[in-house]
Amino acid sequence: QVQLVESGGGLVQAGGSLRLSCAASGRPFSSVAMGWFRQAPGKELEFVASISWSGGSIGYADSVKGRFTISRDNSKNTLYLQMNSLKPEDTAVYYCAAPDGVRGGYQREYRAPNEYDYWGQGTQVTVSS
Repeated sequence: QVQLVESGGGLVQAGGSLRLSCAASGRPFSSVAMGWFRQAPGKELEFVASISWSGGSIGYADSVKGRFTISRDNSKNTLYLQMNSLKPEDTAVYYCAAPDGVRGGYQREYRAPNEYDYWGQGTQVTVSS
């Protein structure tokens, strides 16, 4: 059974930092891309960042570029999102996700939710002003 479990969310003041982690289990994820999405109350699911299986292709939403850094440790089957200079508009539930099989193995960005097959349960990030 495939599982993605996020952790590291919480309450932080504007300008602060948080590091999210996503532990993958049930199958090796070292050969597929992974990504982070977020959803604020009343808003649609939004792409945040993606990283290819080797880390050779990384993409960010314009709203987080320069503040967030996505990384992965394939030996630990873990995905990370370092979030710095947080703003109140970053408040959302953050989800990690991964595509399945061959379609996740390309060296490119994966920005659309429908490119992903597995999703975590989400972790809440709240940034106070």
